[in-house]
Amino acid sequence: MQEWRIFMAQHEKFYLNGTWQLKKADETLLCPVEIPGSVLSGLTEHGLLEDPFYRMNEYPTRELLKNDFIFSREFELKKEEGRVYALCCDGIDTVADIFINGMLIKHVDNMHLRYRILCTNVLKNGTNNITVKIHSAIAYVNEHVPAAGKEIHYTACGAMEGNQYIRKAHSMFGWDWGPQLPDMGIWRDIFIDSYEKAELSDLHIRQEHIDGKVFLSAETKVMLPEKAQDDEIAEAEYLVLPQSAESNARILKESVGNNDSTLAENADNLEVKITLQTPDGKQISFSDGKCLVEDPKLWWPNGYGAQPLYTVRAELFLGGEFLDAKELRIGLRTLTVSQEKDAWGEEFAFCINGVKIFAKGADYIPEDCIYSKITPERIYELLDTAVASHFNCIRIWGGGYYPADVFYDYCDEHGLIVWQDFMYACNVYELTEKLRESIIEETKDNAGRLRHHASLGLWCGNNEMESAWDHWGGFNDHSDALKQDYLTMFEKLIPEALKSEDDVTFYWPSSPSSGGNFKDPDSDDVGDRHYWDVWHGEKPFSDYENYYFRFCSEFGFQSFPCKKTIDTFTLPKDRNIFSEVMESHQKNGSANAKILHYIAENFLYPKDFESLIYISQVLQAIAIKSGVEHWRRNRGRCMGAIYWQLNDNWPVASWASIDYFGRWKALQYFSRHFYADVLGSLKVSADAVYTPYLQNETMQEVSSDVTVFVKNMRGEVLFETSQRTECASLSVEAMEPVPLKDVIEGRESEVFVEAVFTHSDGTVSRQVEMPKPYKHMQIEKAEITFEAKREGNLLTLQLKSDVPAFFVSVESDVDLVWSDNFMHLTGKEPYEITAILPECVEGMPKIWVRSLCDSWVTDYSQA
Repeated sequence: MQEWRIFMAQHEKFYLNGTWQLKKADETLLCPVEIPGSVLSGLTEHGLLEDPFYRMNEYPTRELLKNDFIFSREFELKKEEGRVYALCCDGIDTVADIFINGMLIKHVDNMHLRYRILCTNVLKNGTNNITVKIHSAIAYVNEHVPAAGKEIHYTACGAMEGNQYIRKAHSMFGWDWGPQLPDMGIWRDIFIDSYEKAELSDLHIRQEHIDGKVFLSAETKVMLPEKAQDDEIAEAEYLVLPQSAESNARILKESVGNNDSTLAENADNLEVKITLQTPDGKQISFSDGKCLVEDPKLWWPNGYGAQPLYTVRAELFLGGEFLDAKELRIGLRTLTVSQEKDAWGEEFAFCINGVKIFAKGADYIPEDCIYSKITPERIYELLDTAVASHFNCIRIWGGGYYPADVFYDYCDEHGLIVWQDFMYACNVYELTEKLRESIIEETKDNAGRLRHHASLGLWCGNNEMESAWDHWGGFNDHSDALKQDYLTMFEKLIPEALKSEDDVTFYWPSSPSSGGNFKDPDSDDVGDRHYWDVWHGEKPFSDYENYYFRFCSEFGFQSFPCKKTIDTFTLPKDRNIFSEVMESHQKNGSANAKILHYIAENFLYPKDFESLIYISQVLQAIAIKSGVEHWRRNRGRCMGAIYWQLNDNWPVASWASIDYFGRWKALQYFSRHFYADVLGSLKVSADAVYTPYLQNETMQEVSSDVTVFVKNMRGEVLFETSQRTECASLSVEAMEPVPLKDVIEGRESEVFVEAVFTHSDGTVSRQVEMPKPYKHMQIEKAEITFEAKREGNLLTLQLKSDVPAFFVSVESDVDLVWSDNFMHLTGKEPYEITAILPECVEGMPKIWVRSLCDSWVTDYSQA
């Protein structure tokens, strides 16, 4: 039997990850399961359950999850007298009873919480058994009986009723983009933590920036064994207070959680030594719990500077004997949200090292319904996409989970500011005493785990609930008692618990909000805003230009996933958007009709299923581009555009820019352009005046040469004009308007406007605008040719078109991310794109190209 250990002097960890046994409660063995893992991961890996994502398998799988399941294993332990042993569960999903050697040691009920359970007295020297009985989340919420006057009838779109009664990722019960598959399991590490004399339990670093220097202060806590009743071994956590410059930290005082301050027994010989390692390897020692960094290398978000990281190491000694160590990586920076009053109301802007930035990014949901499948590799691949697309921010949405440490480590290393929701979304909550305690524990645990990250920019209480209480029908008609519970949770309990662990990071009670207490939570002039009139309200894309939100933290537009992805969950007969299978992979009831509505407004009707998929992605990209470019043109008034959503948790039609298998939709390619650090865009007025704008989101001044063309559908230039402008750092410049009414009038269906911005930083922005909707333009059939060349794993494509071709999509039998895609080929010169081939691909992949005119029938005689 395999035994996993990490040795740290007197501190040891025995990892219990690996192969466990899985069975239904009161039934015989089903199969082995790898932990971290779950019911669904175990059964699918061993062929006992069909893929829950295939066709309509979601529904029988959901029925399976109405059962309780048991996870168990044996392990060998060399138990030593005098040591403390604690079972540490980093993620139990969700309601479970934990037994060691047949004895119940803990009932748990919060998947968002890490549990530390003393188990010294139940462990044996030799073979031990651990059993985790997990109760069905479906049954659990169905059994809940609310207090009189606190009945709840609201359920979020696509979700199962009652999901608010359990501290489990709400979207596991379904959402308007996800299936109803409330899995259960041991989804993160599980291990036995052991020490003899003391354990370093916490390290908290605070920064103070003064006159170009950074003063660091360190606070540490230690865990010490104590005798409890009946001579059982217990433990208590103590705060370590610095005593003097000569002795870094020796007196342990103020027993955490108790009102009385006490000295720990035998603490005189305990000592904590703390050092700081700079990015270039220099060591600086803390003295009296403090450290001065004379020449700090500041941490900046992506696009504004580098991301140097410092390592703080605390070491615990007893009488000179090394006991334990703890390390944190930190970035030296100030980071808050500026809310200065101005001519429009009150700004809402991330302010990093005194610099206000325009936030660019997307909303993140869990990458999978089966949480143990969210591996570091998948996290890195997703966040690589964000960085490559010029994101400087990512919002972790409150209906999912708190990601693993590696997620935040990556954001630290690559400069992605994290907007961190607490895990509450679109629900009415009944604040019981049990939930109150769980909220406080969950808040403290996650704040303590994440507070040191340089990337952590904002804590947000919940998703959309203040707005919902204010004016959502079916939500705001609940009792006043439940409304008061909302205020208690998000404007008292959570901020107070948060402050005890993280008193620096900005807290925002809800999103959207104007600051709380139901004071105009959907204000255009204060706080952040979610905007859904484009899409849910079926407003045209131009409607974005009617609004100048201070920070738009959610707006979106749906599309279908890539054809390869659809092929994974359908049979050929299912490939119609109104088939039962396709509709079961579309969780927003009116969404397919909305997509068709927007197609009718903008394009000719697609000629086949694959063309419909393509057109839906083009629509989505145009929609989000329209909003982002408008708000970037109004930098200063608006200081953030975060679109909904970055990713999917299963193969589905949704608002995501990347589908479940990591395949880029048109929107993800567009984001590389509209989130570019230097962006040239066009504002088009009703009287055919085209105004070029230059937005510079860098720390240096840039200049740009722009040429505005009017071309016909053969690519011939009918008009052109050029101008040049300079743009200061972190600003926007409107250039000279270009009136084109006289040039365009009378041939609106035959010409298009193109603007090419050549920036001094070496980048280029290209914009194409049609005088009429694409469906009314006389676009000619394009003959697109390409030459492909491979050098090692670098694939280069040279594309040419005989006439202007729009939204040119390049696809391959190998999943590739191209340097550009869905682009316009408007000239005779070749356009080059590249991709990196996977190591396993030999030879040249199959490549095919399509453009807009290929998606509909243009020769009606052949129709």
